[in-house]
Amino acid sequence: MTGLQRRNQLIDVGRGLFAVRGLDGTTIEEIAACAGVSKPVIYEHFGSKEGLYTQVVDFEFHILLDAINTALAAEAKPRVLVERAALALLTYIEDRTEGFRILMRDAPPSQPEGAFSTLLSHVTARVEHILSDEFSRRGFSGQDGAMYAQMLVGMVAMTGQWWQDSRQPDKNTVAAHLVNLAWNGLTGLKKDPELQSEA
Repeated sequence: MTGLQRRNQLIDVGRGLFAVRGLDGTTIEEIAACAGVSKPVIYEHFGSKEGLYTQVVDFEFHILLDAINTALAAEAKPRVLVERAALALLTYIEDRTEGFRILMRDAPPSQPEGAFSTLLSHVTARVEHILSDEFSRRGFSGQDGAMYAQMLVGMVAMTGQWWQDSRQPDKNTVAAHLVNLAWNGLTGLKKDPELQSEA
């Protein structure tokens, strides 16, 4: 294996073990045994178990952040942007369950506040801008956009955590219900909501 191939292999092995056991529950010996290498190989590439964990978290963090940023980048009505962002999170959870478990679990030493909370802060800032513009357009206080962005992102994040294990109903249905609640509120809920964007 080339150095890059070995590094990627160790990241894949580490992701699998960290997702099941967490940072503290995983040993450097387990990582080495699963990868079929000696402990010094891991130290050579990452310096420590924590160094490997930080690389795994950073890799997953950027995949999810890029997916959500892409969902929010295209021109669309605010409701459609909310749909796209919810679907981006649910798709990430569906495709990269181990990565999501790691983001939710332990904070790496380089991010003591937590990888997922850091990610949510980035997303909330984007959503705040979108909501502030929409609120101003409707004659509401644009400053309230910050508060509503926290509420909306929190609702989507908590639903994502629940759906990670449930997986029922399918992600499009979950996203439609999320947007139904966020957009229509409890008094305006529709019985059979549907997404308005292309899924």
